[in-house]
Amino acid sequence: MSLFGGIEISASALTAQRLRMDVTAENLANAQTTRGANGQPYRRKEVVLQEVQRGGFGAQLTAAIGTGSGRPGGVEAAGVVEDQTQGKLVYDPGNPYANAQGYVRMPNVDTVTEMVDLIDSSRAYEANVTAMQASKQMFTKTLDLLR
Repeated sequence: MSLFGGIEISASALTAQRLRMDVTAENLANAQTTRGANGQPYRRKEVVLQEVQRGGFGAQLTAAIGTGSGRPGGVEAAGVVEDQTQGKLVYDPGNPYANAQGYVRMPNVDTVTEMVDLIDSSRAYEANVTAMQASKQMFTKTLDLLR
């Protein structure tokens, strides 16, 4: 692994967690949006994360023992997908989007789930910031030893 491999891995995780927080904030902002541009209720979005593959086991092994030039892995967003579950029906006959029986289809966003996701991504972000700070301190101590 290169000297800055730990920082590169943490940086990729910071980017991924930031995207998760942005998508969660969008979900919370649209929790009551009964009609979008497509005429349907808003659908909850989720970020799909995947591991960054950098050459397989052999490349990682040679990089770890210092004989190769393999780069560290990390995480990246594979995409943002929409949750396809239906939102609940709420009786609101005064709503302009109500059906003939007076029910309105609400978005499939659960605010409690979104807040848990937001806390989870926030804690992961904080953990990666701490890992980056620890790497920085190790580099600083190493440079001090070499003086």
